[in-house]
Amino acid sequence: MSEFATSAAPADVVRRQYLASAAGDLAALRATLAPDVEWTEMAGFPLAGTYRTPEGVTANVMEKLGEDWDGWTAHDDDTYVADGENVVVLARYTATHKTTGKPVDVRVAHHFVVRGGLIVRFEQFTDTALVRDAMSA
Repeated sequence: MSEFATSAAPADVVRRQYLASAAGDLAALRATLAPDVEWTEMAGFPLAGTYRTPEGVTANVMEKLGEDWDGWTAHDDDTYVADGENVVVLARYTATHKTTGKPVDVRVAHHFVVRGGLIVRFEQFTDTALVRDAMSA
């Protein structure tokens, strides 16, 4: 097993979360989350709210996005800023809404807090109007 696969460094844990999400591997994604994780999707986003537990996060966020969007992906290949347990990622969401057929391509900032090799907190910042526009006929 590679050093990256087991690293508790906050940026490595966050990167594993993105890789698992992009691969649709919800079990691997849940493995990056603390049992008492607090995952917040911002106000105005279709899934706005705070979700707890790894199962709660994947059921209420990733699985719901998969129901409504084709190819929903958080591309994290832009910028990572790590400061202790804090990791901020400047990224991009892309997908096509299943009902409207409209694409979305929107910038996003994610703030993670990682302790003991697990994500304990997540907060999303994005242009929710662009996401809503893609959902509107």
